Amino acid sequence: MVENKNLLREESIDLAVEVSDICDNIKGCSIYVNQLLRCSSSIGANLHEAKYAQSKADFINKLEISLKESFETEYWLELLYRKNKINEATYKSLINKCGTIRRKLIASVTTVKNRGEI
Repeated sequence: MVENKNLLREESIDLAVEVSDICDNIKGCSIYVNQLLRCSSSIGANLHEAKYAQSKADFINKLEISLKESFETEYWLELLYRKNKINEATYKSLINKCGTIRRKLIASVTTVKNRGEI
């Protein structure tokens, strides 16, 4: 499970970097772009914090915050796509990457809750 945690961390950082690079090129919609930047980078930040959780409850909380941030990231991506600020290929790629992270987070939260692991 350690390798999966490191992979998830790397995927979240990669997503945040890719979103950031794309946002650098979006003109207008600064409020939406800022929201997307914040939530996409928060996924990895909360995963990193989970590594140093003070308790099982704290660990689960950080993972669940990351999960919520991944849902929010998908929302802002869709909004910018519908406003034609990102093209379809970019949108689909980012949604796919975010969805992969989200599914892994769901699995991690479920595992921790069911097995009591940290």
